[in-house]
Amino acid sequence: MTTGDSIILTGLRVRAHHGVYDFERENGQDFLIDLTVGVDLSAASTTDDVAETIHYGELAERVAAAVASDPVDLIETVAERVAALVLSYPAARRVRVTVHKPDAPIPIPFTDVAVSIERFAPDPRAAR
Repeated sequence: MTTGDSIILTGLRVRAHHGVYDFERENGQDFLIDLTVGVDLSAASTTDDVAETIHYGELAERVAAAVASDPVDLIETVAERVAALVLSYPAARRVRVTVHKPDAPIPIPFTDVAVSIERFAPDPRAAR
């Protein structure tokens, strides 16, 4: 895929129990997830068929479920989990995932803490 086409989901709010500290695991907190999924949208735009793209509503639900499950210490781990989920879609060629932790336990005033990762689907031509 050489297009710059993307599906973008911004600010998915998910309550989860990730964190290094016991109180984060016990009380939980909101995490915000941003996704930019690289996908060739030319077929979907021509056929007007949702089967030719990634259904963003279903993707949002799956991402939220993945973020809410299985608490881990680091938001880096959450980001990697989300990236793997997105890349399990055959149409997804790349993904940028940002996990925001706006209530991180930082003792000074701040607006946001986030990590971003970018991952790529394996090149199908390399398997030949």
